[in-house]
Amino acid sequence: MDALYTAAATANGREGRAVSSDGQIDLALALPPALGGNGKGTNPEQLFAAGYAACFASAMAAVSREMKLDTKDVSVTAEVSIGKDGDGFGLAVVMHVELPDSLTGEIGQQLVEATHAYCPYSKATRGNIDVELVIE
Repeated sequence: MDALYTAAATANGREGRAVSSDGQIDLALALPPALGGNGKGTNPEQLFAAGYAACFASAMAAVSREMKLDTKDVSVTAEVSIGKDGDGFGLAVVMHVELPDSLTGEIGQQLVEATHAYCPYSKATRGNIDVELVIE
């Protein structure tokens, strides 16, 4: 891969801080109440969900241009779950893609599937994280 951009961030665990190298991100980290924490900070699953949703939406814009479709009213929500997986933990994603009425049916299905094939986050997770696509 020929890198066009590299992001860097430093964190010191689930109960600390996450800071990007350019200072645009500077967040308190905390375990969510569901995992025994106080929830007074963000967590890696929320950060991954935000990044994946943003990447998927941007990928959809690129794919839709090739397909000559208008996706300005599309909304993408990524739900990232963490749970026990064998001896450790694993992640799963449900990607909710809200399409306008003009993109329902077969064309919407084709668009979402083509986006999932194109999106860098989808490529990175393929084969090691379950990703469910839900068209709404």
